[in-house]
This record gives sequence, structure tokens and C-alpha cells, in this order.
Amino acid sequence: MNFVLEGYLGSLVQLAKSDPSGQAADEAFQIADLARGSGVQRALAASAARANISNPQLSALARKEQDLELRISSLTTVLTNLLSAPANQQLPGVQTKIRADINSYKSEREDLKKEIERKFPEYAELISPKPANVKGVQKVLTADEVLVSWYFGDKVSYVWAITRDKPAKFAQITVGRQQIAKEVTDLRMALDPKVAHIEEIPQFDIALANRLHNQILAPVADTYSDKKLMIVAPHGELAQLPLSLLVTKPSPNLSQQSGILFSAYRSVPWLAREIAIEQVPSVTSLVVLRNTPQSSANRKNFIGFGDPYFSLAQAQSGALEVAANVGNTRGGAARFRSSPKLRSVSSADLALLPRLADTALEINEVARVMNASSEDIFLHEKASVKQVTSMDLSNRKIVMFSTHGLIPGDLNGLTQPALALSSPAVTGDSDDGLLTMDRIISLKLDADWVVLSACNTAAGEGGGAEAFSGLGKAFFFVGAKALLVSNWPVDSDAARELMTDLFKNYQKTTLVDANNANRQRYGKAQALRQSMLDLIDSGGAKEGEKMKYAYAHPIFWSPFVVVGD
Repeated sequence: MNFVLEGYLGSLVQLAKSDPSGQAADEAFQIADLARGSGVQRALAASAARANISNPQLSALARKEQDLELRISSLTTVLTNLLSAPANQQLPGVQTKIRADINSYKSEREDLKKEIERKFPEYAELISPKPANVKGVQKVLTADEVLVSWYFGDKVSYVWAITRDKPAKFAQITVGRQQIAKEVTDLRMALDPKVAHIEEIPQFDIALANRLHNQILAPVADTYSDKKLMIVAPHGELAQLPLSLLVTKPSPNLSQQSGILFSAYRSVPWLAREIAIEQVPSVTSLVVLRNTPQSSANRKNFIGFGDPYFSLAQAQSGALEVAANVGNTRGGAARFRSSPKLRSVSSADLALLPRLADTALEINEVARVMNASSEDIFLHEKASVKQVTSMDLSNRKIVMFSTHGLIPGDLNGLTQPALALSSPAVTGDSDDGLLTMDRIISLKLDADWVVLSACNTAAGEGGGAEAFSGLGKAFFFVGAKALLVSNWPVDSDAARELMTDLFKNYQKTTLVDANNANRQRYGKAQALRQSMLDLIDSGGAKEGEKMKYAYAHPIFWSPFVVVGD
């Protein structure tokens, strides 16, 4: 199928060179978006569809259809586990019953979908949106935005750039997915190095970041030279790299120099200096998001959960806050929010997770910027699964979690992505302290964004096939319009500074005209970009008035990305 698809795209790119109508480029654009379709896109479509339900009859049909989908998915997982079990544990009779139930549910769901399509065709389109075309994208873009999407094939790849009022630009790239994946992996080596001390952080490969920029963006660079926001729909492993750290002009790699460590990176021509960037799971998901009804203006600004206690020992020592020990090295001890590697531990539980005490300060600082009250902040033992799942979160504009993000296998018996919250040994609750994907999908949100200020919350699935983990998929499914996620374990102090500055920027307004008659808020991506630039140009770790090292290395300023709209 890939061979046929890529051959077809190759033919279309040749046709596009002599096709002033843009039809060939549009056809290729739709085909590529269909091929990139993801579970995240489906979650967004389902969320938007629920938001558009006002008819009681449709509501009942839709709820039943979605319940059947979840049953089919759950039973399929159980069946897969049975099939992979040892022969004496496969329970053939149970397998037969599960297969029969799955077939029955599938048949019932297909009948429901046909009934919905017949009675409510607009809702059916929201559930299964058609691939976005160029004109459809142009309708949802503003004059200062450009959408860039890619499809990476085995030997050659393709890039599209779409603006509101000009024909789409469509170009072939002379590198394939394998090479792009290698370049992304090589760049990430300096961004997730697992070092003990700051001075051990590797040098970032500026020349490679420039080469990748030239490969994937230079062919369409003229389409965004006058724009403020680039919306990107990456493909494959490119989704694991924030594009803000690409380098736009040739620049020598920087050797470790005397003076303030990492300050030389301030002179690098990062793409972040030219344009703000936000990411979408697919082009279709952008169209879906921008056609979702406006949220209520009466929602509260903020709610935050952070610094959970993962053991009784952490709870007992919680009152004895001790500043981090700074070693005798030039850079000091590295303080990244990374979970310990527990996959080799025979029985791993929450108590082995290190506490993230500084996230309490982060939550409090963001809450203050957002004019939230103490009642909107849940720390320590209050940052619990029971607290999250028992609250009505649908009246909050921003929902923030500052804790560890976990992937399947990180803890004993963990089979889903999860956020680690306070241990039941501390709370006395009957849950396991893990806000897993299936618990998240039972929530109801109407959030402008969900902030996952945890380690590696943008970890890709399937070797990078999706932009972020099942956590993101689940939060989109229940009503989040955008996520703020991290691509590698973040430096605690730099992350707290960036997060606080981001929301200060988000609260600011920018002038639209010279008469000061109209004002508009910073967009999410613009607010993040400004916070990044502030961190690059003036951020750093200080000891008294003296700066020990700068935050200009991209490991500090570039891990976070806005996903959604």
C-alpha cells in the first residue's frame, strides 16, 4: 500500500508542476492527510461531535454508539492478551465467547452509525470527517497563519504549505523517512542525555539542525516569511522534535567556552526567532477544532494539581523543604524531571518515584498569574485520583498537572499511559494513585488547554507514529482544545520559569491597530514563543546575583510544544 501511495504522490507532484489550477497538489494533500490519520485525530473528531449535540434523540444514539466502540476496543484488548498467553492459559471457550460478542457489538454499532448518518448527516460528518482539502483549510486560516504538512516516504518525501489567499505550495523533498528519523534521533541525543551534572550536557548539533531545516522547510520558506504563526502537521518521527529549535541559517557549532556556560547559544538563528509554531495531529483535526462551538465565557480561569506524595516517607518529610544540593561542579547537579528507570525492577510501585517538590511552586506561580484562588490548587495528598475524578472540570479554562508522566511498563502492572498522583498509602483512597488513560476518558472538560508539565508527556507511540502519547489522545477525547506537552525530561527550574512567563504572556494583550481601539490576546503558541525567547536571551541559573549557566541551550527552552489550537 505504501508503494502504491508513494508512486501516486510522485505522479501528482510531476503533474503539479504544470497544473496552474492546483488540483494535483490538492489531491496529493488529501491523500497524504488520510494516510497520516491517527487515533488523536479520531479523538478530536469524537470530542467535537459531542460538543455539537443538542438533540436528545441524537445524544442517546451517539452515547450508545460510543459505548459500543469502547466495549469493542476493550474486548479486543482482552482477546489479544489471551492469544499471546501460554497455550495452557489461552481459554479457547472464553475466546470464542469474546469473538462472538465483538462481532455482535460491531454489527449493532454499524446499524447505529447508519441510523445516525440517515437522521443526522452533519453529526456523521463530525464523527468521520473527510480528508481536508486546500480550500477547506484556507477557510479556517487567518491572514497571518500558514499551515505546513509533510508526508515522508521510503526514498522521497513531500511538503505542502497553505496560506489563506494564495495557491498551495507543493514540493518534493529528496530525503526519505529513514533519514529524517535518524536526523531527529541524532538531534535528540543532546536533549535527553541522562547526565548527572549540567556541564555534562552534550553540545547541540547546530549544523544538523540547519540541514534538517533546509531539507523540510526551505522549499516552502517564502510562504511564511511574513506570517506570525506556523501550524505544522508533522509525519512520523518528526513529531518528536519541536521545530522551534531548527536553525535557519548556517552557523558554526559552538564549543564549550569560558564565561557563562551555554551563553554562546544566544547567537544561534533559531526558527523560534522568526515565527511561533503550534502542532496538530493532522490537517483534518485543525479543521475540526476550528469548527467546534465556542466555549462558555463564564468558566473559571484555572485548576492545578501538583507535587503529589508518592509514599508515606515523602509525606512525612514534606514539611522539611530543603533546597536542592548544588554540587562543586561548574554547572551544578542536573535537576531534570525524569522518572527512574524501573523496567528492570521486578515489582515497581509509586513509592519508587522521586517527589517533584518544586512543582508546588510552579502551580502556585501559574495560579497567581491566572488570578486563581487557593481553592483552585490541589497539592500533596490533595493531588489525588479521587480529587480529579470527583470534580467538575468542565468549567475551567486551564487544567494543569505538574507530576510524572508514565508509559506502559514504567510501573509494575501499568498497561496504559498515566499521570502519577498521590499514593493511596498517603490518601487512604481505594485507587492505585494513577490517573490512567481510561480514567481520563471518564472526565468531562471544556478546557482551552490542558498543561502536562511532567517529564516526557509527548512520548510518541509506535516508533513516533503519533505526535504524543495516549495521555494526549485521552484529554482531547474529553474536550481539551489544546495541550502543552514536553518532548523530554525538563529542567525543573527552567521549566518553572518558562511556565510562569508563558501564562504572564498569555494574559497580556497586543495592539491590533495604531488607534489602540482593538486589542487581542497573545495566542497560545505566540505566548510560548515569547517565553522561549526570554529564556534564551536572559534566562539562567543564578547563585545570588551571579549567573552560573544560561538557559540558551535548547534542552532548557525548547521541550514544550502546543498541540491543538
